[in-house]
Amino acid sequence: MAKKPSVEFVLRPFEGLAGEPDWVAMREVVPAATATARTTAEYGSRDVVITTVLPMAWPALHRADGVVLVALQTSSGFGDPSRDVAAVLLEALELEPGTPVDTATAPGPGPRLQDVLDPTVPFDVTVHDGFDYWLAPDTDVNDEVRASLEQANESIIPTTKLSGVDSAYWCRMRDREYLRWAMPYDEQQLVDALARLHGAREAGIAGGKLVGYFRSTGVVVPVWDLTPGTEAADVEEPAREFLTRLEAALADTSPLDSNARRARAGLVSRQVTLR
Repeated sequence: MAKKPSVEFVLRPFEGLAGEPDWVAMREVVPAATATARTTAEYGSRDVVITTVLPMAWPALHRADGVVLVALQTSSGFGDPSRDVAAVLLEALELEPGTPVDTATAPGPGPRLQDVLDPTVPFDVTVHDGFDYWLAPDTDVNDEVRASLEQANESIIPTTKLSGVDSAYWCRMRDREYLRWAMPYDEQQLVDALARLHGAREAGIAGGKLVGYFRSTGVVVPVWDLTPGTEAADVEEPAREFLTRLEAALADTSPLDSNARRARAGLVSRQVTLR
């Protein structure tokens, strides 16, 4: 039997898409969110909804009202998330309304999201308080899907997307507040810049401390532990001010001083690599 061609591993699979950091944030750290994308003319110029998760962990759903939803938070992965999501998206477009893609299989080589989606359409994320958007209006669902919806709504982490900077998300977890900010910069340059600021005691935001970062699909997501009780609105202006400091640090190509080197070692030791 001929071996099925495999898909090569891609370190930064969403690179080149509009809103790359938001793709990563929706895949890894945002509980309930959607963004609209559009396929190219070659693939029908169809509007589709990219979402964080779907009921029953479905990879995609062609909803009863004709809306196609494609999830980023799925358990399957075959080396290139861009290819994986594109394959599921194209499969969902061909399904009858009211039908899910209930499992994902290894797609093999083929078009990626960069080939399938119109790059001129902005990837504007909307964060939701719950998962009721899963259902089309006036749609009856079975008990299993209803239970999945109720369980998801009960466990949701309150999250708000900041409006003044890109791809930054405030959240409240176990009575603590955090800022998780997906950034589009080269990893080594960004970690150096964060270390410069940390070493100079300029890495804080709204009184909160930079405590480390996530790494996922080639994108770094720094995390701040905020002062207890900090609301999302309290972070808006401090985040803009931090971005100004970060851009200056990114432009600095001089060797790291001893404080920055120690800060960098500490940040790297606390990094968490997500799938």
